[in-house]
Amino acid sequence: MRIAVIGAGAIGGTIAALLDRAGHDVAITARGEQLETIRSSGLRISGGWGEHTARPRASAVLDVTPELAFVCTKAQDAAGAITANAESLAGIPVVIVQNGLDGVRLAEEMLPDSPVIGAIAIYAASYLKPGLIEVTAAGPTVIGTDHPARREVAAHVSSVLRAAMPTLLVTDFRGAQWSKLIVNQVNAMPAITGLSAQETLVHPVLGRIVTASMREAVRIGFATGVRFASLQGMSQPILRAFAIAPIAIGRVLPRVMAARMGDTPNPGSTLQSIRRGQPTEIDFLNGAVVRAAAAAGLTAPINEKLTELVHRVEKSGDFLGVEEVAAEFA
Repeated sequence: MRIAVIGAGAIGGTIAALLDRAGHDVAITARGEQLETIRSSGLRISGGWGEHTARPRASAVLDVTPELAFVCTKAQDAAGAITANAESLAGIPVVIVQNGLDGVRLAEEMLPDSPVIGAIAIYAASYLKPGLIEVTAAGPTVIGTDHPARREVAAHVSSVLRAAMPTLLVTDFRGAQWSKLIVNQVNAMPAITGLSAQETLVHPVLGRIVTASMREAVRIGFATGVRFASLQGMSQPILRAFAIAPIAIGRVLPRVMAARMGDTPNPGSTLQSIRRGQPTEIDFLNGAVVRAAAAAGLTAPINEKLTELVHRVEKSGDFLGVEEVAAEFA
């Protein structure tokens, strides 16, 4: 099958390499050194799903017409990537593999003739250097749609991807997005401090702040009618208890999340972006919670502060120490 993957970062690169290994005709878009390296020596993945070097067709903009496409850019780059490749994407199923809450809606507006499906990467992968990606924690890719008329397309996408990597097909994609949004609360603190997700989650000061931000996000979700999907240890009953329990008890959940990440330090995607000197997608992670709260006439001050601090580090290049972070939340 002719499959395009737009965006060959950690997530898109993993999908492209595994689809290549499964025998599909894969075309990818990339930029800069990543594009040059893939053209000259291929795209290699290692880690959770073994090693494979793929040699997909690589270009800055798609120069083929695929039968199926995955858009795997950072959320802030999605509109530009869709615009640049709109001619190749017209009329074919397009899968938006992105964090946050707005990706599918944006693609639907930009590609009115294409059945747009949502996807969420539950696995963790790190972009080590151009042409090399390491899967640090294996897990499924969640596929779904909130449109009943597109469920057959979602099932087809899931079956295609399942031959290459684990997938999970869901009917309530919004609930899955919100559950992943809670999981993605682990991203801000590493980006602010330069520490791994595991270190920040178990730290007595930093972990308490992350716990508070997660609880705030869960409460906003419930207040706006979200029914959380069962993903990565998150579920409606667990998150309801987490939101109302004393914070000392709530600290258990982030510690469990840290333990499940294993021993390999997980920097999180936001810290990876900062290390590469690229804009982060924090506005679509903690910032999405802030916008959801505002739309409901509520506030999310902890998530707002975390978003602000990530942007501060983006601009300055200097990580904050534990005492500096604690002072911001005093």
